[in-house]
Amino acid sequence: MTTPKKIETYAVNTWCPGCGNFSILTSIRKVLANLSNEGFDLHRVAMVSGIGCHAKIVDYVDVNTFYSIHGRVPPAMTGIKLANPDLTVIGHSGDGDAYGEGVEHLIFSAKRNIDLTYIIHNNRVYGLTTGQFTPTSPTGFKGRSTPMGSPEEPLNPIELMIASGATFVARGFSGKIKQLQDLIRAAIDHKGFSFIDVLQPCYTFYDTYNFYRERVYEFTGQEHDASDRTAALAKAGEWAYREGERIPIGIFYQVERATYEETLLRGRIPVKLSPKDIRPVLEKHI
Repeated sequence: MTTPKKIETYAVNTWCPGCGNFSILTSIRKVLANLSNEGFDLHRVAMVSGIGCHAKIVDYVDVNTFYSIHGRVPPAMTGIKLANPDLTVIGHSGDGDAYGEGVEHLIFSAKRNIDLTYIIHNNRVYGLTTGQFTPTSPTGFKGRSTPMGSPEEPLNPIELMIASGATFVARGFSGKIKQLQDLIRAAIDHKGFSFIDVLQPCYTFYDTYNFYRERVYEFTGQEHDASDRTAALAKAGEWAYREGERIPIGIFYQVERATYEETLLRGRIPVKLSPKDIRPVLEKHI
């Protein structure tokens, strides 16, 4: 029997005590252990991370892993998935990594509906570089780069992903670990681009634990029709990152449509093809 402990690694965890990343790590290990016990081969998992505190997660899970550069997790995941569509590819990014440097890659991955799972560790601060504001930091955020307070309105990632064409869009909270595990499992099971924005407090540079605990609420499929795009956008708009607003967590949007690799490869697996076999495919689409 596979347990979460059995897929730990020898690497020493260097996250700050209290970091919300621990909950994401616990959740992904639990989900992968459950999949393994159901007969899934963990050698078929490829996990990709970017640059930031979140990135260390690939050091702590005993599966195939790849470090990308800042903002380039989606292209790395795409390359892996197109080379071998039999793999289950899971990516991790921070909010700066995904919504700042990497936002164009994020949008096009959603648009193409590549069969990937992308988990964003959204602490709304650049924690690794000790406290600068990010695309999701609230207006007025005071940090090292905005000592008088940020004048910018924050980005709403849920609205962005629904508008961009992602076929699975969810939000979780590291303080609700059971629901987070359910969301990750649902995202992996979904065939298409799966996106989870995880509210993950940075205990050291932006401690939002109490803020979220007072405001988040879970919603279910009985209360919300995730196949209704209009309803999904309305639900996503409930929280505009302002004080006093309630924060919904759950699956906002989920629909089925053809994936990019299905359309492009049509059953072919490039890693199993000779250069002669793959050349016509590339010439037709590139």
